[in-house]
Amino acid sequence: MIPDAPEPFPSDGGDAGEQVSKLDSAIARLAAANAVAEFSPVFEVIDAARPLMFDDSGLATLYARVPALEGARFFSGSDWDYPQTLVPSLAVRTVRHGDVVATLVESLSQIRLLAVASGDYAHPSVSAEHAQHFLTQVMAMNLDLVVGDLQESDRLRPEQLGYAVQSLYRYLLEHLGYRNLLQHLVAEVWRILAQRPVQVDGVKHMVTQIAGCLHNPDALAGEIGDDATQLIDAVFSPTEGCREDPGFEVYAERLAGMDDAALLREAIAFAGAMHSTGLVSPYMPGFIRYLRERWNELIPTALGLSYTGADAFHCYPALIHRLIDDALFAETSQAAYGLAMMLERGILYSPAVAPSLWRQLRLTVCDAAAQKITAVFGSSRSPECFLLADVLNVLGRPLGVGQGNYPTCQSTRALSMWAFSAPAELLRMVAWAARDDEIVMRFEGNSISSRELGAGLAAEPPVDVDAVSLITVPHLDRIYFEMGRRSVGRGEDPHKWVNAEFHGDHVGHGFRIAVDVFTGGLKDFEGFIRDFYAAYHPFYNGNIPVIHPQPAGIAVTDSAARFLGWHAITIQRLALDPAGVMRVYFFNPNNDSGQNWGQDIVTSTQGNGELYGEASLPVARFASRLYVFHYDPLEKGEPADIPSTEVTLAMRLAQESWALGR
Repeated sequence: MIPDAPEPFPSDGGDAGEQVSKLDSAIARLAAANAVAEFSPVFEVIDAARPLMFDDSGLATLYARVPALEGARFFSGSDWDYPQTLVPSLAVRTVRHGDVVATLVESLSQIRLLAVASGDYAHPSVSAEHAQHFLTQVMAMNLDLVVGDLQESDRLRPEQLGYAVQSLYRYLLEHLGYRNLLQHLVAEVWRILAQRPVQVDGVKHMVTQIAGCLHNPDALAGEIGDDATQLIDAVFSPTEGCREDPGFEVYAERLAGMDDAALLREAIAFAGAMHSTGLVSPYMPGFIRYLRERWNELIPTALGLSYTGADAFHCYPALIHRLIDDALFAETSQAAYGLAMMLERGILYSPAVAPSLWRQLRLTVCDAAAQKITAVFGSSRSPECFLLADVLNVLGRPLGVGQGNYPTCQSTRALSMWAFSAPAELLRMVAWAARDDEIVMRFEGNSISSRELGAGLAAEPPVDVDAVSLITVPHLDRIYFEMGRRSVGRGEDPHKWVNAEFHGDHVGHGFRIAVDVFTGGLKDFEGFIRDFYAAYHPFYNGNIPVIHPQPAGIAVTDSAARFLGWHAITIQRLALDPAGVMRVYFFNPNNDSGQNWGQDIVTSTQGNGELYGEASLPVARFASRLYVFHYDPLEKGEPADIPSTEVTLAMRLAQESWALGR
C-alpha cells in the first residue's frame, strides 16, 4: 500500500492560517507589480508556497489559488508560461533534480495542469485532455514516489524537497481519481508508441517504472496484464537468452555457447519484440554485433526485414556493416529500429543516399556541435556515434521527429519532409551543421548563412530531442526567421514565399490562406475551402494523389474548441479509411499527434488506416482547422463541383471555433 505521508515541513512561523494569508498577500503584490525580474515579488510567492507543499491541506490551498497565480502572471517570462510546449521527461528532471526554485515552480505548474485536467480552471493555451496526458506521463515516470519509500537522493535534497515532491504526487494520484492507475499508464505508453516517435527515452523510463510495480503489484490497486508484460519484456528480456535480464556480460557468455538454432530463435524474438512495440532492448546491439563476427547472414532476420529490406541489406553490405559497427551500441539501441525501417523504405536505391551516408560515417563533428551532443547524450560514446545513430532513426522514421516547442515546428517539419522525400538533402544539412557549425540556404537567389544571423523564433535551443534536431534546428530556425523578415511588407503572408524556398522545390507554387494578414479576419473562406477540396480531394481533383507531402498550417484549438495558436503541419496524403471515409493523413511535428480539438474533432493516430507517425481526420473536419496550404495550380479540379454540404460543414465548424469573431 502507499506509505503514510511524511511529516509536514516546519514553517517559518505561524499557523496554517498565517501561511495562507502570507501566500495571498504575496500573490496580490505580484499581481500589482506584474514583474518577474530578479528580487521581484515572484520569489515572495515561491517562499510563501513552499511550506504548503507538504500535506494535502496545503496543496489544496495552492490548487484553489491557481486562477489567482495565473491572474498575477506568476509564470510569465518562463518556459512554464507556455504549458502546451512542456515536455514530461524534462518536467520530471526538474521536479526531481532541480534547485529549490525550479522544483517549486514546476510543482506549481503541475498543480495548475491538474486544475486544467479536472475542469476547474480553463487555460487559454492548453486543453484539459493535453493536461491529462501530460500528468499521466509524469506520473508514470515518478511511480516510485507513490509506490515505495523515497530514494536516498530524494531524502537528502535541500529543504526536504524530496518529501514535498512525494506529497505532490500522492496528491495528484488522489485527485486524478484513477482507480487503476497502472492500466491507464500502460495504455498511455501504447498510445504514444503507436505513433513510433524517434525519441523514446521518456517512454522507456515509463516502462521501467511500470516494471518496478512488479515488485509491489498491490501498490496501485491493479494487475499487470499482457500489455504491460509485453512492454517490459521488449525492453528488458525480449528473448530466451536474456529472459531474466541477466546483464550484458552474462548474455555475451550465453551467446558464445548457443548453436545456430538457438541464435535463430534469438533473432526472431528480437525482431518480433522490436516491430511489435517500436522499442529496442539494450541487449539487441550486443546480439547484432556478435552476429557480425559469427553469422552475418542472420542480421536481416534479427532486424525483421522483409524482402525489400533484405535486398537493400545485401546490395549495400559494406555500408550496412559499417553503420552497425559505428552506430549500434547499448546506449544507442533504438538505432537498430531506425536502420531496419530505413532499409524497409528502400531509400538506399536513391543514388545520392549511400554516398551521403559514407560522408556521414567519415565526418568529424566540430567542437560546438560536439559540446551540444555531449551535454544532452553524455560521453559514453563519441558525439559522432550519437549523431549517426539518430541519423538512422530519423531516416527510418521521418514522421517520428517531434518537438513540443511550437516556435520550431517549421524547422522540425522541414527535417521530416527532407527525411521523407529528400533524404540526401537532410544528410547535407546534418553534415554542414555537424562539421561546420553552419547551414547555408538560398532565398530568391541570395545565400543566407546561419552563422551570420541572430536568434530566430525559438528563445532557447531544443534539448529533449534527437541529435539531428539538436544540431540542425537552431540553424534552421534562424534561417527561417530571416526568410520571413525578408518577405515582410509584400502585402501577403510571408509563408507564400518562405515555405517553397525553405522546404524545397517539391512545395506547390499555389498558395491559399483563409485569414487576412492585416486584419486577422476571414478572407473568402468559402473559396478557400473549395480550393482545398479541388486541389487535394481525389474525388474532385481527377484522382491525383499527393505526390510530395505539402506544408500547411492549422489553427489549433483545445477540447472546448477555443483557439490556441497557429501550427505547422505536413499534408501527407488523402485516402479512404477502412470504413470508406475519405481522410486527410498528416504529420504533426509535436511530441503527440493524438489531440482533441473540440466539436468531436479528435485526431486519430491508429485504427483508421494511419501509417506510423500519421494523424488523420475526415476531410471536412480537417479543413475546418486549416488556415493555409500550398498546392499545384496546374493540377486542380473545379471548385464549383465541391458539394455544398461538405463546404458548409467545414465552414460551420471553423466559424464556431477558431474563426469565431473573425
